Amino acid sequence: MTKRAGLRSLIATGLMTCSTMAYAGAWTQEEGKGELIVTTTAMQANRVFTSGSALRPIPAYTKAESQALIEYGVTGWLTAMIGPSLQHVDIAPPFGAVRDGLGYTDLGLRAKVWSNDSTVVSVQGLARLPGTEDRTNVAAIGYTDPELELRGMIGHSFKVETLPSFVDVQVAQRFRLGGPPDEFRADATFGIRPVEKWLLLAQSFNVISEGAGTWGFGSFAYHKLQLSAVYALTPTLSLQLGAYSTYWGRNALQENGMVAGAWVKF
Repeated sequence: MTKRAGLRSLIATGLMTCSTMAYAGAWTQEEGKGELIVTTTAMQANRVFTSGSALRPIPAYTKAESQALIEYGVTGWLTAMIGPSLQHVDIAPPFGAVRDGLGYTDLGLRAKVWSNDSTVVSVQGLARLPGTEDRTNVAAIGYTDPELELRGMIGHSFKVETLPSFVDVQVAQRFRLGGPPDEFRADATFGIRPVEKWLLLAQSFNVISEGAGTWGFGSFAYHKLQLSAVYALTPTLSLQLGAYSTYWGRNALQENGMVAGAWVKF
């Protein structure tokens, strides 16, 4: 097995193509208003889940990625989005590869289908444009082909005792136009405000491939949990800090990482 084929079979299973986990819920922006969410994640993986979900060591894989998600309310029911990203990928010997440059850029629209005082149902479509076409760099595997995504979203606000809270549940079909297989995605977020300026978030990110792909890309699954806190520094600026981990998977990296972000309303 060549170095390139070996790396693909180990870690190029779709895990690396996750966009930065900036929070974008089912709610649309008000007409003429928007939000900028700048998020940076830093992760490392030195173990991989096997096909039987056991863990075994691999050469260290590290990635730092920053994304600027910009949302703007075209109307009260339609929000436009753009999400460019930058990334640094470093894979230890014997693969010994490094990549710095553009990651995926997301272009999309989210439309509100139905809402009342506490609940909103939306649909979202994304086109994901790769930042590189260089298939000779093993650190770019999984980042070289366009993707399309269709997503259904439901958000519901309520109170836990007297504390403002919400849940946001999303399911998506992601079509990957290169070698990796298509994916089913399911994400869930629970948020609660223990005091006025603090928002606590618990988020679950789940991906299951739809069979195997081509060019050596196998089937896979992985499940991540992220916990973070958001502090409202001003009425328009909030800061986020948290951590995440891949707690179960199949043919997927066992990731552990940190996330930091800034949310700016405009």
